[in-house]
Amino acid sequence: MDPAIALLRDLVAINSVNPTLVPGAAGEAQIAAAIAEHMRRAKLDVIVQDVAAGRPNVIGVVEGRAPGRSLMLCGHLDTVGVDGMRAPFDPEIRGDRLHGRGSQDMKSGVAAMIDAACQIAARGLEKGRVIVAAVVDEEYASIGADALVTEWTADAAVVTEPTDLEIAVGHKGFAWLDVETGGRAAHGSRPKDGRDAIMRMGRVLQRLEALDRDLQRRAPHPLLGTGSLHASIIDGGRELSSYPDRCRLQLERRTIVGESEEDVRHDVEAIVTALMQEDREFEARVSLTFARPAYELAADHALPRALAQAAASTQARHPEAPTSAMSFWTDAAILAGAGIPSVLFGPGGAGLHSKEEYVNVADVIACRDTLRQLVSDWC
Repeated sequence: MDPAIALLRDLVAINSVNPTLVPGAAGEAQIAAAIAEHMRRAKLDVIVQDVAAGRPNVIGVVEGRAPGRSLMLCGHLDTVGVDGMRAPFDPEIRGDRLHGRGSQDMKSGVAAMIDAACQIAARGLEKGRVIVAAVVDEEYASIGADALVTEWTADAAVVTEPTDLEIAVGHKGFAWLDVETGGRAAHGSRPKDGRDAIMRMGRVLQRLEALDRDLQRRAPHPLLGTGSLHASIIDGGRELSSYPDRCRLQLERRTIVGESEEDVRHDVEAIVTALMQEDREFEARVSLTFARPAYELAADHALPRALAQAAASTQARHPEAPTSAMSFWTDAAILAGAGIPSVLFGPGGAGLHSKEEYVNVADVIACRDTLRQLVSDWC
């Protein structure tokens, strides 16, 4: 079995569900320990960076024999939950696919980048430096990448998220907002005494739907398309026979380059302000709880060209390595924000965050080979 696939099987077999997403979940400690040991055996210099209790980043370094450029290979260790999955931690190969939680998102990319670095360490690096960063918590708040860039930098980076072996030079951002409508509690038989906060939220939802339609009608970004929003979670009320005095909506807004947190907040606050002006009894407030920016690499940067050349020399199936952008957010934006120009490049498959997840085995090997070649060309 190819060593990258053997490593991938070992990683999928380890439960690394993000404990912020699923309270009580295993987290990244066990998989981080396994990766650290694997890289130590391959003679990489290994540094463990504690980010939070039981949640360490693992960094492996290969130093060249002479000065040169540095390249970071970065991927996350955590996965989403496994509800409804038959055997999430049983890495089963069926035909040309490997199944299991995290197989595509993104233990395949992590296995590919680690095995590329291990092969480089075995033969020696002529020039430069390779940094392999396996980080925690990308599926929630990216505390791992935030911690990584406080201590590590590089001339460029490849984040090995699943891209179907395309070179992605950007991705969308997101913002999470809360909208809370107020009402007045009263017995259900006394309509003149009560104000229904849930009914009032219906007015907000109607206008949010109109805003989403407007966003998706706007002129699209050439690679990222348009912004969008959706209502994610809603709760309110206390019992069937009472008027609800509060209703809370949590929504997500997906952003493109050029849209700021302030733009997002303003759009939703404008809806609430208009409703309060129309009805003096309408009460609501908006808060922006978390946001990450969209990202796009400068069109003339040398990294995607170098990666395309490496892909062309190692992949007969994808000789042109087409350039694209991803709809999902990634740690590349954090690396770039810290001054590390970044692209995304990883294996293909299907089932991200779903009950049936798999990665194409051949893509993992192709990704590994391309990254190994890129290191040689770049450094």
